[in-house]
Amino acid sequence: MTEKLIEIKNLKQYFNVGKPNMVKAVDGVSFDIYKGETLGLVGESGCGKSTTGRSIIRLYDATDGQVLFNGEDVHGKKSKAELKKFNRKMQMIFQDPYASLNPRMTVADIIAEGIDIHGLVSSKKERMERVYELLETVGLNKEHANRYPHEFSGGQRQRIGIARALAVKPDFIIADEPISALDVSIQAQVVNLLKKLQREQGLTYLFIAHDLSMVKYISDRIGVMYFGKLVELANANDLYENPMHPYTQSLLSAIPLPDPDTERVRKRITYDPASHHYEADEQVEMREIRENHFVYCSEKEYKELKAKYSN
Repeated sequence: MTEKLIEIKNLKQYFNVGKPNMVKAVDGVSFDIYKGETLGLVGESGCGKSTTGRSIIRLYDATDGQVLFNGEDVHGKKSKAELKKFNRKMQMIFQDPYASLNPRMTVADIIAEGIDIHGLVSSKKERMERVYELLETVGLNKEHANRYPHEFSGGQRQRIGIARALAVKPDFIIADEPISALDVSIQAQVVNLLKKLQREQGLTYLFIAHDLSMVKYISDRIGVMYFGKLVELANANDLYENPMHPYTQSLLSAIPLPDPDTERVRKRITYDPASHHYEADEQVEMREIRENHFVYCSEKEYKELKAKYSN
């Protein structure tokens, strides 16, 4: 692996929804993201994957744990100057291209908002040249600059959102289900654009989604979340070919295959959470079953998995 860009250590994000209820949206999650890679984060709706992304970028203040960006504690930053510097290095592409763009602002102003905040240009001419350049980068043209968000399709709006994220030249982008609101034909275009930008600009992504097929296509490694816990983490191909946690197996079994005959007889795997009932004194944690393949398990399960998958 290359140099670590992000280190997440025992991240917890709890929400108090009224006594005595406490929602543990993210419950002790730890993983690293390396420079230049795409880490995919998957799971069902409500599993905590989007909350993890929002906690990393500090849209939420973490309940506990650490998020280190280039070795600096994100949630430990206090001064406005430090936060401003951090915000330039880390950007987010949001799920809903309709709600994430201000309908009262032109495309030029939406894209240039970060440029203005960080003072990255010295004149209006330079500002517009930068906007035109960004529009071209994401597959739009300069004629779009003076239009408003309602004049664009969903795919075009998401491209505007990508251009806005790129405007401040970040090192790291969190893509929070950036294709889930788009038509299937447009999804592939947006994902291919993200891959192209990564190659050209050396970007690092956290790609959050529930479509496992698309996640495999874009990701170098994939983490699987279930009820606030990271239950499996492995290289993309290894995870698909050798899923070890029963929940991952159930997710993969639900992916439809293009062959009707195979699909007709294929059995789905149903995950039963009761099968993973742990005693209070059991130490359950992420353990490396084989090289770079981690599973959330007890010591007993670790030995069983090691014996099964060691070859």
